[in-house]
Amino acid sequence: MNKFTLKKDLLINEIKWCLGCGNYSIIVQLSRLFEKLKINKKKTIIISGIGCSSRLPYYMKLNNYHTIHGRAFSIATGIKLTNYKYKIWIITGDGDAFSIGLNHLLHTIRRNININILIFNNGVYALTKGNLSYTNFNNKFNFNIIYLILSAGATFIARTLDSNPKHLRKILYKANKYKGTSCVEIIQNCPIYNNIKNKNNNKIFLKNKKPLIFSKNKCITLLNNIFNPKIKIKNLNTLKNNNNIWYHDQNNNYKAFLLSQFNSINKKLPIPFGIFYKIKIKKKISKIKKKKLKLLKLYKKNFIF
Repeated sequence: MNKFTLKKDLLINEIKWCLGCGNYSIIVQLSRLFEKLKINKKKTIIISGIGCSSRLPYYMKLNNYHTIHGRAFSIATGIKLTNYKYKIWIITGDGDAFSIGLNHLLHTIRRNININILIFNNGVYALTKGNLSYTNFNNKFNFNIIYLILSAGATFIARTLDSNPKHLRKILYKANKYKGTSCVEIIQNCPIYNNIKNKNNNKIFLKNKKPLIFSKNKCITLLNNIFNPKIKIKNLNTLKNNNNIWYHDQNNNYKAFLLSQFNSINKKLPIPFGIFYKIKIKKKISKIKKKKLKLLKLYKKNFIF
């Protein structure tokens, strides 16, 4: 009775997003994930802030909270620390997360408790009628989301997009499985204020331990000089020396930082999608005796170092 099913627990008829909004794709894939995993509705919580994306909790039958602007991270942290067995998902938009909520986002990532953060990024404040957000490439002072989150000490950071449901669902599954704070940027379309659909087909999908190949016959090479890395696009058919082909390593923090800067290094470089960085958590707080404070037990179960 408490298992989530898409047919009964996704309230599709109540959704009030604009037609063509990328949020439809995201909520359907998240619902399919919940149904596949047979999650317990009473022990799964979705928490959101303010914005178009943050209306998502209204449309799924779970223990959900639509909170205040930029504070979903702090509220989610409090809920997780007092209900550590619950599965927590944070839904936030680019405006919500990278303006008023930025400091809360970064410190939540630093703490690395076991929660999932989904950032819906359409580059605009759609709910307030389309002014540019800090993630929009046309904004002079735009943030590099992946770079910023990596700088905060993220242990799992990925990027996906609404128009590729298979890839989206795969990334959501891996984020859900991760023990620690997973942070996923989802590039989404806003058909009203920032229609980006099909505007940029220059994409590359990251596969761990696989070469960076895109457009069938193009690859990326890296001359790994730590002080002056040289990143180039080469044609596979004319490439003579394969030693410099860039192989993706999701456990390599240095390469993850380079990937996050592709757009600023060279506009011709493809936009990466997939897991940029992920580390295996091996070391936890050491065992404590039963007589110690319950608070220490709570930290043992939730904080990973």
